[in-house]
Amino acid sequence: MTQITTLTLAPSLDSATTTDRMYAEGKLRCSAPLFEPGGGGINVARAIVHLGGQATALFPIGGPTGRHLAELLTLEGVCADTIETHDWTRQNLHVHVASTGEQYRFVMPGAHLTPAEFQLFEQRLEQLETDSLLVISGSLPPGISTEDLQHLLVKAQRLGLRCIIDSSGPALKACLDIGHLALVKPNQKELAELVNRELNDPDAVRRAAMEIITQGKTERVVVSLGPQGAMAVDKKGAFQVVPPPVKTMSTVGAGDSMVGAMTQKLADGADLLDMVRYGVAAGSAATLHTGTRLCTQEDTQRIYDYLRSDVITA
Repeated sequence: MTQITTLTLAPSLDSATTTDRMYAEGKLRCSAPLFEPGGGGINVARAIVHLGGQATALFPIGGPTGRHLAELLTLEGVCADTIETHDWTRQNLHVHVASTGEQYRFVMPGAHLTPAEFQLFEQRLEQLETDSLLVISGSLPPGISTEDLQHLLVKAQRLGLRCIIDSSGPALKACLDIGHLALVKPNQKELAELVNRELNDPDAVRRAAMEIITQGKTERVVVSLGPQGAMAVDKKGAFQVVPPPVKTMSTVGAGDSMVGAMTQKLADGADLLDMVRYGVAAGSAATLHTGTRLCTQEDTQRIYDYLRSDVITA
């Protein structure tokens, strides 16, 4: 079985609550908060476990918020590999307004990582199995530059790890500049920024993804297209998978669920089409619930079974 490790450099302890109305100045009476783990790679690991797989979440923790985060992951059955830091783990807030159905997400800066603390993550990579999968997902915390991320990525590849990147902006570009990635998952806007041109139709998206692949930056590109599902591209071809119409309750966690499902299929040796079908199914499954819940195995399997008879070839 291929080992899967996710790396989250800016984890969070997420709290979710509900209030009847949102207005300035006054006291907003809220429901008792629900606490959940947060952070790109952490949610990818959680999604994999929710789908019946195994993954280890590698991340920094600091203070009581960090310990609470690690405890929550243990309760979910996710293996947590943590490194203690001086700064406390951040805490984010998600507020659902009952009267309007609106959601507000208050996202705090990630905890600062010192050079010495960051170096411990590079050392931890040496303990991973050769040819295992490393998912680097989420934002960079204060104190860590894109050059630091590139250095870590180069070391991971020298150790024989297959790297999956789910990030955006300068961090995503920095990783693609190193190249030789197993998979990247930009959305359509992020892909357009990478190739520096507008992408107005599916063929333009396909050609842009293929351009990145032929340059040796990555083996696979999966472009998330929102309600239109995703387009997956490798050297052999391209597929667009469109999810069935569902009543979307919340899009929070859909992207991480998608990456988790695709990573699990990649670890199992699945082909590109099967991988993206399962990813779209998990992403769609995550939207069926309110708040910050991820995909469930039951919902994902039901949508996946439907998608196996429905695919658009780009």
